[in-house]
Amino acid sequence: MTTHFPSSLLKISSLAQIDLSSGNQFEGPIDFGNTSSSSKLEVLYLRHNNFRGQVPSSLTKLVNLYDLDLSYNKLEGQVPHCIWTSSSSKLEYVKLSHNSFNSFGKSLQVIDGGTLTQLDLASNSLQGPIPQWICKLRALEKLDLSNNHFTGSIPQCFKNFTSLEDLFLRNNSLSGFLPDIFTNYTLLKSFDVSRNNLVGKLPKSLISCENMEFLNVKGNKIKDTFPFWLGSLQNFKILLLRSNAFYGPIYNSSAYLGFGRIRIIDISDNYFVGSLPQDYFANWTTTEMSKVKYISYGALEGPYSAPQDSMDLVYKGVDMNFDLIFNGLKIIDFSGNRFSGDIPGSIGVLSDFRHLNLSGNAFTGNIPPSLANITNLESLDLSRNNLSGKIPQGLGKLSFLSNINFSYNHLEGLVPRSTQFQRQNCSSFVGNPGLYGLDDICGEIHHVSVPTSQQPEESLSEQEEPLLNWIAAAIAFGPGVFCGLVIGCIFTSYKHKWFIISR
Repeated sequence: MTTHFPSSLLKISSLAQIDLSSGNQFEGPIDFGNTSSSSKLEVLYLRHNNFRGQVPSSLTKLVNLYDLDLSYNKLEGQVPHCIWTSSSSKLEYVKLSHNSFNSFGKSLQVIDGGTLTQLDLASNSLQGPIPQWICKLRALEKLDLSNNHFTGSIPQCFKNFTSLEDLFLRNNSLSGFLPDIFTNYTLLKSFDVSRNNLVGKLPKSLISCENMEFLNVKGNKIKDTFPFWLGSLQNFKILLLRSNAFYGPIYNSSAYLGFGRIRIIDISDNYFVGSLPQDYFANWTTTEMSKVKYISYGALEGPYSAPQDSMDLVYKGVDMNFDLIFNGLKIIDFSGNRFSGDIPGSIGVLSDFRHLNLSGNAFTGNIPPSLANITNLESLDLSRNNLSGKIPQGLGKLSFLSNINFSYNHLEGLVPRSTQFQRQNCSSFVGNPGLYGLDDICGEIHHVSVPTSQQPEESLSEQEEPLLNWIAAAIAFGPGVFCGLVIGCIFTSYKHKWFIISR
């Protein structure tokens, strides 16, 4: 149905909630008409419509309103400053995202200690520096300024936000250093400053964010070593460092704790170097991971959670944007770095992971047969390394494996004859002249006869690498990590944890 806002509803003095969101196609300006100041309206949802123009100043007459959602419309002009300047305002939740607001108007007198706890201004046309008066909204628990045109640095006064749980500043033109403002951010769960022009290092005060689960700084110019200290944050689940200038090793025997609850880690396109020990992934799994069905992202709940700040990842070779994040989506992307040595055999303990990308490095040695134990694996990219030997036949038994890339290595021998392999493009195997069994994939030009004495299957011992060794290593590793954490607590006053969410 297409119509204008039914202002007559506001004449029903006893009406406490109006929800005209999604699927109604209301259009035109929002006109509250002769709204009575005695209105008992507390909740107003008008999202996902075609309302245009500015938000009327008569909004201030709805003095009992505490929850306002005008997102996903075509509203424009100034953000209605009555939201935070009116002494009678009781607003706690304000969602104005996905409109065309372009300014905040003149300098505003913000009432200290306001009631506003959630402010969502994402995906508008706001520009210039982030206004300092926002720091006076000390009760904020969630602030989303993503996908605008903000410039300048992140204000130092953000240290006033001691109640923040979610801070999203993604996809702006912010510059300068990340301010060291997180000492009192003990409630912060998610922090996203991706796709800006930030430089310098990660602030060490981030370790004070003991509830943090999600950190996204991808697409900046941050130059720092790997943040080993994140491993001490007990609820940490998603780390995105892609496309920065991080450098050095990602393993240090005295600092590395692993990531017991990690679900997504993308450190691609940086300058990380070095080799990884065989037990590197031994403690990257917990029994808790198999019990949880979905991620709640950005402190939002539900079977599928819509992040207020969407997350983009390279998945199955394609740069994809994830607005809904299934909790079973578990990804490792180490591509585009300078890692060397063998791929750790302990990678086989990551049985729940779906995407593994180690391409564009300098890994050597054989492909570990333990990869066949990652039974949920859908995408495997080992291209552009220096791997040798045979492709483990056990990989052909992975029923979900749909995207494979072994190109430009030094592999040899028979390609697994399973359906999953035979459906791949020929490009997935180029640059490995020693491979054969590619007739159905690449045509007869690639046919190499198989000696009659050679058996197509690999020995059972190769297919079934003793995963139990890594499980035992993981069990033994646990007490060591615990002792390390206890000793660490003695010598530092920092607290530990972090955000995203399994519920």
